[in-house]
Amino acid sequence: MRLHLNFSRRILVIYFHTNISRMKKIFHLGSCSTNQRILKELAPYTSHFDFKDIKLEKITAKELDEMKKRAGSYEALFSRVALKYRSLGLNNMELTEDDYKKYILEEYTFLRRPVIVNGNAIFIGNAKSNVAAALNSLSNL
Repeated sequence: MRLHLNFSRRILVIYFHTNISRMKKIFHLGSCSTNQRILKELAPYTSHFDFKDIKLEKITAKELDEMKKRAGSYEALFSRVALKYRSLGLNNMELTEDDYKKYILEEYTFLRRPVIVNGNAIFIGNAKSNVAAALNSLSNL
């Protein structure tokens, strides 16, 4: 967290800037060819982004909470196509928001990817329309 002081007009104004609210981060799976293809497509616009390979470095609860704020729910971040979704019998259960959060934090495979966080905007998954929207957003910076 950075603290900026502004003494203009003899009034002390304090601005708090957190890295999270200005987050420019891409959560991806480095071993996934689809993620690699998408990152290559976005490469001209992402040099100032942080990249996190979620298989090598676990998602933190704070990061996940920030993604949820932008996405609206943990369910929106949750991948139902993960092999473990069926093998754990989750497809036969009624999951709550707490369940979605728990499973994403426990196992990287449950995060829909890539997740591109650009300030307050978030783009989740590899659907063509989503990647196009992310590309449009990033190219307009």
